[in-house]
Amino acid sequence: MVSSGWADLDRGLFSISVAAELAGLHPQTLRIYEREGLLDPARSAGGTRRYSRRDIGRLQEICALTADGLNLAGIRRVLQLQEEDPPAAGRAGPAERTGRCPPGPCGTEPEAAYPPGR
Repeated sequence: MVSSGWADLDRGLFSISVAAELAGLHPQTLRIYEREGLLDPARSAGGTRRYSRRDIGRLQEICALTADGLNLAGIRRVLQLQEEDPPAAGRAGPAERTGRCPPGPCGTEPEAAYPPGR
């Protein structure tokens, strides 16, 4: 049986080294992102950073935006805008608007265009 803590996306479960490995980043990069206000991990009673599953997703998003060429100030603004206007459930995604798949994981090329008539 899976612990109920695993279902909570905001519960700090991962140390900085594990979070960095999951995101494919160096632990110092995570400290920089925190200092720049891009994420705010929970802290244990002793002050140790504890990253949640939601934090890992945010790190992956930051990595993708970095791969797209945005600097930290640009990434901060994108994240602020997303928090102000989260995507609506019925809103068309990038593939529906442009006929192309969104970019893949950090450092990979986007998929080829959908065939016409899709």
